[in-house]
Amino acid sequence: MLAVRVWPAREYTRVTLELEQSLEHTHLLLSDPPRLVVDLEGIELDQTLRDLVAKVRADDPYIEQVRVGQFKPRVVRLVFDLKTAVAPQLFTLAPVGAYRHRVVLDLYPLEPVDPLRALLAQVQPPGATAREDPIDALIRERDSAPAWPGAPARLPELRPAPPMSAPVPGSGRRGPRPEATRMVTIALDAGHGGEDPGAIGRGGTREKDVAHAIAQLLRERIDATPNMRAYMTRDADYFVPLAVRVSKARRVQADLFVSIHADAFVNPDAHGASVYVLSEDRASSGAARWLADRENRADLIGGVNLKRANHEAAKLLLELSTTTQIRESSSLGHIVLDRLGSVGHLHKPAVEKAGFAVLRAPDIPSILVETAFISNPAEERRLADSGYQARIAEAVFQGIRQYLLRHPPPPHSAPA
Repeated sequence: MLAVRVWPAREYTRVTLELEQSLEHTHLLLSDPPRLVVDLEGIELDQTLRDLVAKVRADDPYIEQVRVGQFKPRVVRLVFDLKTAVAPQLFTLAPVGAYRHRVVLDLYPLEPVDPLRALLAQVQPPGATAREDPIDALIRERDSAPAWPGAPARLPELRPAPPMSAPVPGSGRRGPRPEATRMVTIALDAGHGGEDPGAIGRGGTREKDVAHAIAQLLRERIDATPNMRAYMTRDADYFVPLAVRVSKARRVQADLFVSIHADAFVNPDAHGASVYVLSEDRASSGAARWLADRENRADLIGGVNLKRANHEAAKLLLELSTTTQIRESSSLGHIVLDRLGSVGHLHKPAVEKAGFAVLRAPDIPSILVETAFISNPAEERRLADSGYQARIAEAVFQGIRQYLLRHPPPPHSAPA
């Protein structure tokens, strides 16, 4: 056994066993009390497997403890004592990147975590009681009035002053744009996570950590602004497939989607921030295509159970985004890129385009922000600095805010 890893999260807990060779495994789910028994065939118990016991954290949502033993010759048994009933998924992954053969155990709750309910729990004050079903309340609150006492009802910061839009009939003049008077939801996507560290700098800084730190700071800035709220596609260190990131944003009816990353390139001298939008046909440069290909390998690195993949989410990645989505994404991207230029160097002065899978929500303006090159030693040091992370988060926030001032989102249609 090469390594054992445990990734606990509210959405699911993942246990990964890494070996030099593939092996057979069987599992059995027991109740009263809930337990999961996993037999690994063709190996002997070693210290690495014994270390799995200590890797289970007390705050793991699903695992109480794990017991490890040599069940019979060449068969090791793992017994997971569970805190609640689960829907387990076991699958194997072939070698990819720095990983060898992996056996993956994903422990999902019987009732999957609903992004919309999670967002409601995030923004609803403790002790407040919704007057109707939580999901209906959230949708109603987005469209009109607050869903609980004391919630902000207007977006004073987002009311454009004199910008103009459609012509006033018979006058030859343009009238003011409609005011943004509803809650605006920004989906923040911290790149990579869990089994997928993303790019790693020479000093050991991991892209997934930098992306999550900046996304958290951006979340705090957004949530502190009246009538704006952030939803994070991952709020801890765990792996989220690319299609699931997109479907989560759509589930919470996000108005914008912002994916945070830290560039890496074969040339360590490459530097500067970039903003990308989805390309309708081909990438705007060879480097953009190379980067998109690398980012789209996240599912291979992080490990997706292909036999149980969400077919609806997978289909989403094949849908063509509309021309309108790409145009609005470009508008957002140009504004954010301009703000990033006030923090540090820009890799290129224009928004780039490439086929990033995570930008394929056909109905949400979506951008991918490469904050800097983690492969550049000087920029790696800056990316690891909390002060610099805060400046990046502020620049992205100001870009989002300026975009919303120019393009206030239209009211949502009333739920049926």
